[in-house]
Amino acid sequence: MFRFLISVRWIGFAVFVLVLGGVCTRLGFWQIHRLEHRLDQNKVITTHFKSAPVSLDSALPSGAKVDDASEWTRVTATGVYDVKHQVTVKFSTRDGAPGVDVLTPLVLASGDAVLVDRGWMETQNTMDRPTVPEPPTGQVSVMGWLRQNNGAEGQAIRPVAGQVRAISSAGLAKSVPYDLTDGYVNLQTETPHPAAGLDAEPKPELGQGPHFFYALQWWFFALLAVVGWFWFAWAEAKERRNPTRLDGFAAAPPPPT
Repeated sequence: MFRFLISVRWIGFAVFVLVLGGVCTRLGFWQIHRLEHRLDQNKVITTHFKSAPVSLDSALPSGAKVDDASEWTRVTATGVYDVKHQVTVKFSTRDGAPGVDVLTPLVLASGDAVLVDRGWMETQNTMDRPTVPEPPTGQVSVMGWLRQNNGAEGQAIRPVAGQVRAISSAGLAKSVPYDLTDGYVNLQTETPHPAAGLDAEPKPELGQGPHFFYALQWWFFALLAVVGWFWFAWAEAKERRNPTRLDGFAAAPPPPT
């Protein structure tokens, strides 16, 4: 009754189901790995937020890169803002409102500089660079969170008309006359205070996110593919055992007696 399963059509169907089920299963485990990474990162963030701020030189020695272990470290730095090379990060949104982040290099005593995301302001979502509040003049002491560069590349991180789409010290390195440290700092407080402030970056959410439920969905799709194959096989076997059509036409009912 099930001899039809060794036909080319059904063997091809079985291979397709196995590939589809394998891909869905792999995607489910990928979501679990992302969940584990997020939970580990939440522990790192919680530890950094409970720790006292450290100097930028201590958290990020010369030539070092910001990695998963050092990101979100609370750091302090002192220097002078370079407004001439200030850029805005366009198409930034908060709670659905359009706006920009203001990114200003802070030139340190060593002559190097660190990018400081001074905060966000609401603006119209246009291609024109908006007018933003000026930072404090003279020597400024800042405290904020150390962040990794955005993973974007190309035009997204290179300044055009004083604007970028993503924050990256690598993208701005060729447009400033000094060396930039890796990553950037999300400003939380600064002394002296500016005449007009910007909205600081809010604390990151430390929940689990949707990864676990996404994993369940992918595994459900894998199970559905396998169960579907058996259901179609059973349906065709039932049809072959009790055919409802003869030569392409529906079987006629018996004549009345």
